[in-house]
Amino acid sequence: MQMSRKIAVFLLAVAAFMVFEWINLGFNLADGHPTAFYVVHGILIAVNIVLAIVLGVIGLRGLAKRPQGPPV
Repeated sequence: MQMSRKIAVFLLAVAAFMVFEWINLGFNLADGHPTAFYVVHGILIAVNIVLAIVLGVIGLRGLAKRPQGPPV
């Protein structure tokens, strides 16, 4: 099944947003929380970055596998 260009671009946009948002959150965590707070948020950031990479790869593959021309 062929992925449409719109879906591939959407996946790339979601991946970019996820990376931006979670890295931004990581830098904006305020000091003074218990260690468990940082452990949980570190795990959330890591998992979401991995998911963003997976979505980005799927989106790039969807864009790369475009048909070359009309079938003969």
